[in-house]
Amino acid sequence: MTYNPTHPLIDEFPEYREKIHVLKVSERHFAKLFDEYDLVTHAVHRIEAGAEAASDERLEELKKRRLRLKDGLFKRLKEDAA
Repeated sequence: MTYNPTHPLIDEFPEYREKIHVLKVSERHFAKLFDEYDLVTHAVHRIEAGAEAASDERLEELKKRRLRLKDGLFKRLKEDAA
């Protein structure tokens, strides 16, 4: 797999591509988490690319938040697939 520093959710879980789309359209909570994941991922990418300054602590906080969001989204995708 090619390294992608932006971590789009569809690239993280390609096997759930269609399910991601369905849940984004049908569930407000999933769509909200998905959008938040994208915003946090974009913020991490900007900091790592040097386009935005932040402390190491802030970057770590954002990465942990992204991981929690990703875990929650993945859990929901697995529940729906079961």
